[in-house]
Amino acid sequence: MKVLVPVKRVADPNVRVPIAADGLGVDLEHVRMTLNPFDEIALEEAVLLRERGTVAEVVAVTIGNADCAETLRSAMAMGAERAIHVVTDLEIQPLAAAKALAAVAREEEVDLILMGKQAVDDEANQTGQMLAAMLDWPQ
Repeated sequence: MKVLVPVKRVADPNVRVPIAADGLGVDLEHVRMTLNPFDEIALEEAVLLRERGTVAEVVAVTIGNADCAETLRSAMAMGAERAIHVVTDLEIQPLAAAKALAAVAREEEVDLILMGKQAVDDEANQTGQMLAAMLDWPQ
């Protein structure tokens, strides 16, 4: 069984994030970034399933700019066998993320997707549900 684990690069939840100079957002330029804690939990579970012999391969995937490679390195250090980077410089909203993840899941022919319940940056909790609807599993 192959498991796909989406991982997101977010601001460290233990760091104070400053408001942008224009007051319309946050300034992440000098903020420490990390693997989303909820995605980390999903990745840990996927690795445990592999260690128990239930899963043959754990594949981490992220969507974003070149800086997101750091997130994939963290996922590999935690035990993912492979990593996929969907490169874009655009700001990704939940629907776009779900569409990209669905394409990766189909291409990789995964049997299971384990996701964190939400990202700590936007707290949207939408991508997983949209992804599930797009894949129309089980078949």
